[in-house]
Amino acid sequence: MILSNILPPAFSGGIAPIPFLATVVAEDAPIILSGVLLTLVVIYLASKFGAEVARRLDFPPVLGELVAGVIVGISALHLVIFPEGGLSASDSVIMTALQGLNQLTPDALTRIFESQSEVISVLAEIGVIILLFEIGLESDLRQLKEVGIQATVVACVGVAAPFAAGTAGLMLLFHVAAIPAIFAGAALTATSIGITSKVLSELGQLKSKEGQIIVGAAVIDDVLGIIVLAVVASLAKTGEIDVANVIYLIVSATAFLIGSILLGGIFNKSFVAIVDRLKTRGNIVIPAFIFAFFMAFLGNAIHLEAILGAFAAGLVLDETDARNELDELIKPIADLLVPIFFVTVGARADLGVLNPAIPENRAGLLIATFLIAVAIIGKLITGWAVFGQPGINRVAIGVGMIPRGEVGLVFAGIGSASGILDKPLEVSIIIMVILTTFLAPPFLRVAFGSSTNPIPESTTAVETANE
Repeated sequence: MILSNILPPAFSGGIAPIPFLATVVAEDAPIILSGVLLTLVVIYLASKFGAEVARRLDFPPVLGELVAGVIVGISALHLVIFPEGGLSASDSVIMTALQGLNQLTPDALTRIFESQSEVISVLAEIGVIILLFEIGLESDLRQLKEVGIQATVVACVGVAAPFAAGTAGLMLLFHVAAIPAIFAGAALTATSIGITSKVLSELGQLKSKEGQIIVGAAVIDDVLGIIVLAVVASLAKTGEIDVANVIYLIVSATAFLIGSILLGGIFNKSFVAIVDRLKTRGNIVIPAFIFAFFMAFLGNAIHLEAILGAFAAGLVLDETDARNELDELIKPIADLLVPIFFVTVGARADLGVLNPAIPENRAGLLIATFLIAVAIIGKLITGWAVFGQPGINRVAIGVGMIPRGEVGLVFAGIGSASGILDKPLEVSIIIMVILTTFLAPPFLRVAFGSSTNPIPESTTAVETANE
């Protein structure tokens, strides 16, 4: 969608609008806005209700948001759905309501559905960018440096073990062809840093030694996952690996993360000087978000992930004198946008793939059982890759690396779009992603229940006061 499609006609700066865009704006913009607003109402109601229920049941609130997303999404109520799931506008309850109110033609309804869905998707992406910026602010850069080697080892084991076991198992046990097996094995390497870090924050364990290793490993794992995805995507297209592209990704990712941290000291002084000079409202939070969004843009521009840039920005600003005040200013913004991300992750999860009554799901369920076992064991063993840390909670570290979340769905989506994955294998990957995403939060709670060095909730920068 072009954003100008949803801007009001007055937003033309005196330049005559293109007739096509003018027609689209005049006819569709108010209805697109109505669809977005209704969808946000549903998302916020679902997230709040889900978080409150989860909290009363002594589960992490983020799990409640994910489950609430499933209820309002493709698997149940069809209130929050997206066209990339193979659904049309007529499948959306909100679109049906808008059609009844505005007497829309089928073509207009499809345009509005696609535009509204993309707006919600963009808001969800901004939400996860803000979440990772907030997590970066919460993380202690000095402590991350201390566990850097351990985090790197954990990330490498967490990528290599499930990839090797998944690929080999699919080829030997299920006689899957090499390239689809490699693609499915690659999907097992992902770790959802957004989901894990949110749970760690809610449990008051983000600044624990285990929490810092998990976050550091998840960041490195995300970089490695992008490189693996580039490799398997090129393999899927041409049957060959684009070595130059892989080398570019490795060099750019390393330079980006290390350069961000090294330049942090210089920027910190500039940031404080700018804040001291600004006297109007937003003198701290606006410069902070300018920096965070610019870093996210850089990460995206060099074909990494925007969330990596946002996380790096948070790490840099964590060292400034304005950090505590900035923490408090970001909380309400995060409370507004982050739930959109978690609810949409749940809304996109199609639990219909778990139905054994559908013949094409049966083969997928069998393969999924294998993939789930590999997905859990392959990440669980990462806790035992940590060295030089006596008394550390290795189970918690392993469990914290388990959720695949939206990252795993990206692998499945690309594999499906390229035609590499047949239906059973695609279904099995989706099932693996869904179950690891939903099982990890309560398991992480249990794992930290036996932690030898729990961190009090009061030490966590982000407090879930609204939950």
